[in-house]
Amino acid sequence: VQDEDAVCRGVDHTVDWLLARNDTHVLIEVDNECNITRYTHEILKPRRVHELVRHVREYSTGKGQRLLVGTSYGGGTVPGGQVVAESDFVLIHGNGVTDPGRIAEMVRQTRVMTAYRPMPILCNEDDHFDFEKPWNNFLGALSEYSSWGYFDPGENDYENGYQSVPTQWALNTERKQSFFALAKEISGYAQ
Repeated sequence: VQDEDAVCRGVDHTVDWLLARNDTHVLIEVDNECNITRYTHEILKPRRVHELVRHVREYSTGKGQRLLVGTSYGGGTVPGGQVVAESDFVLIHGNGVTDPGRIAEMVRQTRVMTAYRPMPILCNEDDHFDFEKPWNNFLGALSEYSSWGYFDPGENDYENGYQSVPTQWALNTERKQSFFALAKEISGYAQ
């Protein structure tokens, strides 16, 4: 992607494609972990990424439909106020966060921001598990009424996980079984 205009055109083409398919059930994350160093265009970085979030919202609305949009920061980072103000939902990541209390604290810190208004807070990526422990990142997020996303890279050099290709959807690892056992317990699923 050569420049900022190319970034916006790519976003516009994606929005056009989704709306042409009537895929309005899709949540748009304009870029993943905007505060990490891989991005070269300023509109993809924390200082200006809120502009791209707004662009998607306004562009999709101008097409007669509305797609919900937000962006994420790297693990352990609370999003910036401008991003929260422009977003339809807040994405936080737990990657690198080893204290489940920090996940809960990130949700609380987001909710007390001036820019925050009632909207979903989604912890949509976390690479810590410990599902068998009485307090883990999954439970930390849920304790503050946030979702929690199971980032499963797999257990054997990125094999057998949900995150990497080829994806193995079977419950074929102890970690997957442990996650679903905890989800079953939390949900009150009866056998």
